[in-house]
Amino acid sequence: MYERLALIYEQVTMATSADARDILELGGGGSDTGPISKKDIINADKKKPKKTTGMPTHKRPEGMHREVYALLYADKKDAPPLQPSDLTQGYHTAKAKLGCKKVRPWKWMPFTNPARRDGTVFYHWRRVGEEGKDYPFSKFNKEVQVPVYSEQEYQMYLHDDGWTKSETDHLFDLVKRFDLRFIVVQDRYDHQQFRKRSVEDLKERYYSVCARLTKAHAGPGGEPKVYVFDANHERRRKEQLERLFNRTPEQVAEEEYLIQELRKMEAQKKEREKKAQDLQKLITAADTSTEPQRVERKATKKKFPQKRGPETQQAVPETTGIKFPDFKSAGVTLRSQRMKLPSSVGQKKVKAMEQILTEQGVDLNPIPTEEIAQMFNELRSDLVLLYQLKQAHESCAYEQQMLQHRYEALLKLGGAQGPAANGQADSAEAEPKEEALDVTGAPLTPSPRKKREGAPCSSPIKKAKRL
Repeated sequence: MYERLALIYEQVTMATSADARDILELGGGGSDTGPISKKDIINADKKKPKKTTGMPTHKRPEGMHREVYALLYADKKDAPPLQPSDLTQGYHTAKAKLGCKKVRPWKWMPFTNPARRDGTVFYHWRRVGEEGKDYPFSKFNKEVQVPVYSEQEYQMYLHDDGWTKSETDHLFDLVKRFDLRFIVVQDRYDHQQFRKRSVEDLKERYYSVCARLTKAHAGPGGEPKVYVFDANHERRRKEQLERLFNRTPEQVAEEEYLIQELRKMEAQKKEREKKAQDLQKLITAADTSTEPQRVERKATKKKFPQKRGPETQQAVPETTGIKFPDFKSAGVTLRSQRMKLPSSVGQKKVKAMEQILTEQGVDLNPIPTEEIAQMFNELRSDLVLLYQLKQAHESCAYEQQMLQHRYEALLKLGGAQGPAANGQADSAEAEPKEEALDVTGAPLTPSPRKKREGAPCSSPIKKAKRL
């Protein structure tokens, strides 16, 4: 009973809601069983957008820039054109330009190929204005100019014990037919009638005949340019390639292992050379600042102050030439790399060396042949050695002059201190001697203050005051 009443109430409610929607022109009919809201009544006059069905939707692929996607599709999402449009008048779709001129007529006409000697006639479409002209692709037909010789020329210049005239004629005939394709010539060679020849033998005979004929036909002027074919080198090259191709996997693995070991040895050699250079620099630095020089400097500071000036004690440079690197590694290297100066050579040495070479008229970058590269490296090494010896000589001369001045100053100092020790020197007589020591200009002249302090005091009153 209660279930039947609930069903009747639900049907009445649904009918009332559908009637209300129909009166208010909200649509939906009886399919929408929801209650009427305030939004449905206020926005009843606005038309809802209609969904278009059947139109393809284009979505920009992920990762594609907006500018690139705009080039593919227009505003109406049309497909890209098959023919590129003309954009000279602006960035827009250009309109087709239709003129009133007539189309040039074409004609089905015959033609012959000059490369063929059988006179075969072919047909193709061609403009009427080009009728009677030569075949445009005939210019690509390049023929090899094979030299021709007579019987007398053969007997005078081309005679060879290993070749007969008939065999030479057969070779030149095949060369002319197959345009210097010696692989084809060797394949078509008549080995039954003549001896079996290799490709190198055929090339050697052909180019030797060409060279002899060129020299015979040349005038009394300069030497003509001929092509020389080295058949022995070609045979050795092919033999080496054949051996390389016929290697076993064990041999290939052994070769790779040896190459790796060679690279390791080269790396170790470079590291040893670098350590040797560093050690040589340390030894050189130690030799330049030897222990006797340090003792002399200490004695000079205590007894004789040095005269300040532009002259300073110079170190004796290392007297060795240039050590150029060795290029014994596997692979291709340029011979000009052997002439490259190492980074250990200073800029002063390089400039001095270039100045001497320029004065002597020697090119700074000569042609790097084997002999020139070796001699040029030796010359530059000797020039650097000469520059270092000059520096060493100047340094030794300066030290000799400094020791001479020191010796003279010591002699004068000894003569000035002698009378003072015996009590016969006077202060008035000591001043001119001090001035005489200053006039010499020696860098190691003692100062008067130190000399006064070093002189013995003869007065007992002064001794008592000091005590």
